[in-house]
Amino acid sequence: MSTPATTSSVPSATVRDAGGEPAGEASGAGELLPGDVERVGRLLSGHAPLGVAYSGGVDSATLLAVAVRTLGADGVVAILGVSPSLASDERTAAHETARQIGARVVEVATHEGDNPAYRANGPDRCFHCKDELFTRISDELVVELGLAAVAYGENADDALRPDRPGAQAATNHRVLRPLAEAGLTKRDVRRIARELGVRVADKPAAPCLASRIPHFEEVTPEKLAQVDAAESALRRLGFSDGRVRHHGEVARIELPADEIVRAAELHDEVHAAVTAAGFRFAAVDLRGIQSGAFTLPLVDVTHGR
Repeated sequence: MSTPATTSSVPSATVRDAGGEPAGEASGAGELLPGDVERVGRLLSGHAPLGVAYSGGVDSATLLAVAVRTLGADGVVAILGVSPSLASDERTAAHETARQIGARVVEVATHEGDNPAYRANGPDRCFHCKDELFTRISDELVVELGLAAVAYGENADDALRPDRPGAQAATNHRVLRPLAEAGLTKRDVRRIARELGVRVADKPAAPCLASRIPHFEEVTPEKLAQVDAAESALRRLGFSDGRVRHHGEVARIELPADEIVRAAELHDEVHAAVTAAGFRFAAVDLRGIQSGAFTLPLVDVTHGR
């Protein structure tokens, strides 16, 4: 089996942390906590070098942390897909989290926006995005990095949801899903993240920027950039979480329920943040944050039953 490649051996990928420095050292490699962590570790055993499809969210970060503890830092690489659908703040945070875990990061450029089926933005959009990521990993990184396997952070709750077409892409590419296979729910994963000291243990979910565009309205780099800029501005105003849904000239803002009143109090600042990103109107949705709001009404809710 070949030795994992350095940065220079993968022209389309870079290995660095958020500040351009080498990733930190792993701690406790091979020392597993009992119970759930040990079960995931057993599923990963024998799969080094392992590539972890990594976004910086709690699921992929927890999987990455368990992989480093099980296989050692030299036996794991975090693979971060980079495209206009990845928020700039999320990209930076992902590197910071990987550095804390002690894992190196390889960035791979993905081009889902070149696919007409992805741009068409049907309910299967996530399939085309994940298929592009796993295809790039297979074509550009598996041989160069000598990967024995690739894994991603699907949990047991996600496995039951009907609005996760990306799971089919993982199946097609034979990607491992050890968290789901171990029966770990989102709550379990967050608990493990706290046990391991992963910095994003309580981080809110952060779906890709394309999820802010209603289905059957074209996904474009310009729309994604608008959403990214507006959401970044809202975070700078101190909101703990938020999603800006793109409705043409209207930005429909979803915030945690207990922060909606604050948005009304800061109405001038919120309006300025959104219009500076290219929207004309800012509307705060009184229902708060709604996971799967665009996709769930369009899929078979009996899936998996």
